[in-house]
Amino acid sequence: MKLQTILKRLQKLHPKEIDLSLGRIKNLCNKLGNPQDNLKCITIVGTNGKYSTIQAIRAILKEANINCNIYTSPHIKKINERFIYNNQEISDNNLFKLLIKIEEINAGKPITYFEILTAAYFYYAKNFTKNINLIESGLFHRFDATNIIKNNLASVVTAIGLDHLDWLPKNERTINKIVFEKTSSLLNSKIIVAKQNSKEILDIIKKQISKNTAKKTIFNDQYTFSVNENGFIYYEDKFGGIKLPNSNLVGEFQIDNIATAIATIRSLNLKIKDNHIKTGITKIKSIARLQEIKKGKIKDICKNNKIFVDGSHNPLGAKVLNNFLESLNCKKHIILGMMLNKDHHEYISYFKNISSLTTIDIPNQPNAIKGTKLKDKLNKFPNIKYKNSIFEAIKSIPVSDNDIILITGSLYLAGEVLKLN
Repeated sequence: MKLQTILKRLQKLHPKEIDLSLGRIKNLCNKLGNPQDNLKCITIVGTNGKYSTIQAIRAILKEANINCNIYTSPHIKKINERFIYNNQEISDNNLFKLLIKIEEINAGKPITYFEILTAAYFYYAKNFTKNINLIESGLFHRFDATNIIKNNLASVVTAIGLDHLDWLPKNERTINKIVFEKTSSLLNSKIIVAKQNSKEILDIIKKQISKNTAKKTIFNDQYTFSVNENGFIYYEDKFGGIKLPNSNLVGEFQIDNIATAIATIRSLNLKIKDNHIKTGITKIKSIARLQEIKKGKIKDICKNNKIFVDGSHNPLGAKVLNNFLESLNCKKHIILGMMLNKDHHEYISYFKNISSLTTIDIPNQPNAIKGTKLKDKLNKFPNIKYKNSIFEAIKSIPVSDNDIILITGSLYLAGEVLKLN
């Protein structure tokens, strides 16, 4: 309860949820002694795959007995997920004491919620300076609060696509602009570029980072991978090839993220052995990224049918998610809830051969589109209906043997589902 009280206070320090500027966080971190300047960081930017890439790096480093601190957003079930130190979530009590300290030093100055949380992360991380910090960049990166690090071990560019377009001027809502925002201010240590959705996007990224003096490791140029017909993955770069086992993550698209993680780790002199990589990728922790719900209240309703929850919310995410669904020989049913500012038509257009679509409200999210309005917007989709709760939506689906249910459209929805379960 104490933690929730201070979080509510911090949310009131600035009239806007997002205000793209680095001045406020730089001023606060200066008061804190600029803790970010003394950390070993790997920065992860992009549209999709950031979280999964971070978790793959974390799993491999953990196998090699290298400790990580991790900063990600948003959280799924509780805010502690954003603050990982020594591979462990910060406790409620320690987070409360940390935020009280930061609030006191900030002294009531205007600052956004994300900015003050970011400053708090850096401040606490100074207690673990030997650890590697995995820092997920938020909105666009160039003016994101995480972009105050002066040097880092590496910058990772995951798959880039169209998202958060409402934060760009109408005449600049292009992939070129998004690539510029995400990559123009990357540091000049090392840059690892993941497999992209198209050659066009990859070429735009290459052109944008061409003048950056960082050593570059780019998919298909400096590293590659293939999936063998017998099921194993073969990864290869200048250090040699590795025959990899299947990871514990579901979905072929996750192989892209795992390969990016391996390329990142092998580009650094961390003395990581092949066995650390092979074992690590079978122990990746992942929440709400094509996560199968195997037990709990929601699973009880589904009985023998598989049910997945996935937080994808943009066209690129929908595309890779549909590729997974298309690989399954069964009927698929989607339960959909989305935020108001997303491109709902574009998102759902990527799903093919869906047996039913059920829209719902996202609980506790005033910025979500109402399920009834979402149904009206997508009324050309066959077999679409609205239900007023997740439980009612699941119960209403006429599943047969082997059918699967997928709940998707928002990380906020995914969090509510997992909490309900």
